[in-house]
Amino acid sequence: MHHSWIFWAVTLEPDDADAKVMLAETFYRRDDFQKAAAALNGVDVSSNKLIREQYPTLNVARLESFKGQTPYELQGNGRITRLKFLKTDPLPVVNVRVNGGDEVTFFIDTGGSEVTLDTEFAKELGIPQFGAVQGTFSGGQHAEVQQGLIEALNVGDWTIKNLPTAMFPLRQLSKDLGVKRIDGVIGTTLFYLFLATMDYPRGELVLRRKTAESLEEFKATSSGKSVPIWMASDHFMVGWGWVETLPPALLFVDTGLAQAGVKLAESVIKKAGIKLEEEKASEGAGGGGTLKIVPYTLHQLSFGDIKEENVLGLCDGPFPWENMFGFHL
Repeated sequence: MHHSWIFWAVTLEPDDADAKVMLAETFYRRDDFQKAAAALNGVDVSSNKLIREQYPTLNVARLESFKGQTPYELQGNGRITRLKFLKTDPLPVVNVRVNGGDEVTFFIDTGGSEVTLDTEFAKELGIPQFGAVQGTFSGGQHAEVQQGLIEALNVGDWTIKNLPTAMFPLRQLSKDLGVKRIDGVIGTTLFYLFLATMDYPRGELVLRRKTAESLEEFKATSSGKSVPIWMASDHFMVGWGWVETLPPALLFVDTGLAQAGVKLAESVIKKAGIKLEEEKASEGAGGGGTLKIVPYTLHQLSFGDIKEENVLGLCDGPFPWENMFGFHL
């Protein structure tokens, strides 16, 4: 979203609530929470469809609570910090500290937005709350997500101060993730701050300051392929790919998909003639509860110039984001 275009849209149509919401989102992405809150003046936030479905992080009371503070204030030395993955299967898991406490275990999920805390863990920390929204999860399930803020998050050698946070039950996922206790999630919104690399071969999350020098350093050490992406909603990293022999399709990058390489909308599964292996169905835990998971195999899947064959996929019910953003995902 380009700030000046949306600003002119609001100027031309001052009663257009959706234009105000998108202007607020541009300020939110710039970490200018006071301007984001001000942009929502006159918008019925509780009933606005765009906020409910795409920008639920635009909570006016919480945005205003950051007055006098710098959201996501980064403290620490050096241009780079690293967090070792405790494990990568089924998902990458790291240790962090919240509000100066002991080390706790978070998983990384680019299908998630803000840093998220387990509900009980948040109660133990006394995290302030600013109301709740309806969260949308795998299989089209829904669950209440509380909104709050964290004073400090320690990642590697750095400390990030004044973070918005979400809260919902996560400890129920601990067993499936193969760890003693999951207390939180690092989502895409935190990665806005950095040039972030999930380095699976070396088993680490690499965070670089977002500077020209860091970018050049990354380019010099990277041998991978690049895929252009767009940001839908506040955290869906969307790019062009191909499923089997179908025309190009938009896919989003979700590191929170465990034990599979792809999850397709049921309409795409049907159109591509993909056979669901119902005899191999199992139960699994999702953010909104228990899911029936049915595997399948794709002969070929591409994302940008990256092509893989015989990719394991899974179907766990409706794909709620299929038409949410004004295009087919």
